Amino acid sequence: MKIGVCDTTFAKVDMYQFVKKALRDVGSTDTIIRKTVPGIKDLPVACKQLLDQGCDICLALGMPGPEPIDKQCAHEASLGIIHAQLLTNKHIIEVFVHMDEANNDKELYEMCKDRAYKHAINAYWLLHNPDKLMERAGTGRRQGHDDVKPIR
Repeated sequence: MKIGVCDTTFAKVDMYQFVKKALRDVGSTDTIIRKTVPGIKDLPVACKQLLDQGCDICLALGMPGPEPIDKQCAHEASLGIIHAQLLTNKHIIEVFVHMDEANNDKELYEMCKDRAYKHAINAYWLLHNPDKLMERAGTGRRQGHDDVKPIR
């Protein structure tokens, strides 16, 4: 299988390194194909291109800035990613970490690490072992932050 990973030059953290580590840690033998674009609004077409070229799933790694226009651009990119999923009938896991989610660069780095790593595993499970995700349904799992407790 092939896993596409699209990232941007705008991001302050290279999240691709965490995706590679996560896939290595789960024992993946999938081929990883990486494409880097300037910003988050370029991610939908980059992911669609990788899916059209034979990738089975994609991760879209992006880091929107803190300004209102950045939030708008992130929303537009999200809509584009959804559209690309519907056109290809394949998953694109959106891994966005907003610059203002963290209080400082150290916290931002850790958030990127956690979110990219966990979503890479989610992508792997979607392809190879969807039952792993079903086992976790309703358990309050989060990527980039601590899990929340489920309501029982």
